[in-house]
Amino acid sequence: MVAGLVLPPGLVHAQADTDPGKTEAREAAVEEAQAEADVPWEDKPYTLVDGKVDLGTYNGYRRYHSSCHVCHGPDGLGSSYAPALTESIPQIGYEGYLEAVIYGIENVSQTQQSVMPAFGEVPDVANYVDDIYSYLKARADGAIGRGRPQRLPNQ
Repeated sequence: MVAGLVLPPGLVHAQADTDPGKTEAREAAVEEAQAEADVPWEDKPYTLVDGKVDLGTYNGYRRYHSSCHVCHGPDGLGSSYAPALTESIPQIGYEGYLEAVIYGIENVSQTQQSVMPAFGEVPDVANYVDDIYSYLKARADGAIGRGRPQRLPNQ
């Protein structure tokens, strides 16, 4: 809307009905997104349409593979050094994940010593902690497979 320009209500409605980009697939995607709006963000922080993810989830993939995969393995599948996050995320949830990433974890016993460093002071991780969670949650839910996910257009 241009400042100072007031459009009659009928004109806006008429334009919406003749939207050239309006398709059944697009309308179905909008309805699905509205239904998912009732789901808490922690339970489904990602958007997936036709196998393509939102920008945050895509960025989470990139950030995960630049900072986390060295210990936790490619695609969150774990390694001999650190657990599979695709299995841990459903158990610990967002709050547990956030606490582990920001403050680190130290499990020391007589039989083992495992330490995850704190990343709260690392901007490449701390600034994108939600994006990384979105990616890992999508992987844990089985919503996306291994490898680089495709990104939704115009994101």
